[in-house]
Amino acid sequence: MDLNSESVKKVLSKYKFRDLAVEELQKVSRLHADMEVKSGTYTFSDSLQKDILKLVGNIPVRYQGHSYNLPILLWLVDSFPFTPPICFLRPTSSMVIREGKHVDSKGRIHLPGLHNWDHPKSSVNGLLAEMITKFEEEPPLSAKSSAHGDNPNDLLAYVSNLKVNEGGNRTDEEVKVSVIGGGDLGIAAVLSIMAKSCVDKLVLIDIPESSTKGGTVDLEIFSLPKVEVSKDLSASAGSKVVVVTANAWSDEQSYLSVVQTNVDMYRGIIPRLAQLCPKAVMLIASQPVDIMTHVAWRQSHLLPTQVIGVGCNLDSERLSHIINISLVANNTGKQAWVIGELSENNKVAVWGNLEPGTDQLQALTPVSNSTKPLMDRALEMLKGRGQRSWSVGLSIASIIHSIVTDQRKIHSVTTLAEGWGGIGSKVFLSLPCILGENGSTRLAGLALGSEDEMKLRESVACQVNLFMQLRL
Repeated sequence: MDLNSESVKKVLSKYKFRDLAVEELQKVSRLHADMEVKSGTYTFSDSLQKDILKLVGNIPVRYQGHSYNLPILLWLVDSFPFTPPICFLRPTSSMVIREGKHVDSKGRIHLPGLHNWDHPKSSVNGLLAEMITKFEEEPPLSAKSSAHGDNPNDLLAYVSNLKVNEGGNRTDEEVKVSVIGGGDLGIAAVLSIMAKSCVDKLVLIDIPESSTKGGTVDLEIFSLPKVEVSKDLSASAGSKVVVVTANAWSDEQSYLSVVQTNVDMYRGIIPRLAQLCPKAVMLIASQPVDIMTHVAWRQSHLLPTQVIGVGCNLDSERLSHIINISLVANNTGKQAWVIGELSENNKVAVWGNLEPGTDQLQALTPVSNSTKPLMDRALEMLKGRGQRSWSVGLSIASIIHSIVTDQRKIHSVTTLAEGWGGIGSKVFLSLPCILGENGSTRLAGLALGSEDEMKLRESVACQVNLFMQLRL
């Protein structure tokens, strides 16, 4: 790896953490000698172009005893290594991209290691190791149908005919879901999940610390098939999804005290749930959902892809319905998501840009001057609809259905927002994520308009301020 070429030195001199960047690149060179560092011009989502460094090379991937060379490209922004690389596959003209869990249609790579990048714990070598592991499970490239006679190490022709799971398939193992909290929301979630018929067993756990109670006795009296009622967290063991609906506050508390009461309650249940269900997706519905999802992530020590909140999923589904049914003729199937904090008056929305003639998402796009009147009217119609227990329960069921059936559907759920759209703080906000059996994969960020950007920044600042006052 040549770090002494004039073009590389010129670009590297502008890096904010030049010495650390050089040290990281030297570590890569020691483990991946064929990786080359070059300078290049990267175009960001807001059309800004910048000269930055890129790592170009191949990673070795084995599949069913055969070895393949996977061409990749890692762009290193000028705040590297504190900002994660922007990673792409580099297919030749004879290769096609297999869109899947970790690769989108444009070849951009999405991995938990990028989602949760935290230098110096995170490194490029660690990221490359994760790529190899994930791509050995699901090869992201294959040969074009006319190229089967070419070199399989270059074209991955061996796997070109593999059937890739497109989502919506059930496995043979038992699908178990646990709901923590026996109040109105817990009961609504149970009934909605069972109505979806996507689970084999559902456990409702009524914990004594929660102030939301009352429905478990009726469920015990009028027993439902596949539903078990318990007061013991250990009954959740082996769950694919754990939903936490419990709250522990009283009406006489200040807002900060309300949140702290929930934090204290979580301290007694979240670590235990993570121990009992280490591979589960934890879905948070306690309030305030943005803060409590962050708390659950901290206390559980699970991957951020495993800990999500119900967030703005309900608002997003309502928004798309309003746009397509009430405001746009002929139900054109427009997709939109509400992002940011769960708030009545501070809503931010983004569009989904679909590939022409398909329902495949190409990219998220901000609200433009031409679409602002339509979006403003839709958001105005969305106001005042509230977050009733039964409606949130339906939203929970929709999220769980996408997870346990590995549907790969996009939901706006509460997730770690650090690094998205330039957010530098460890905060949890609702963002469009692909949901499947392994949890969430956050979609790439975008540049928002100034008004929406200000709303998002205000949400981040408020959340950081509140979080600093909590005793975790």
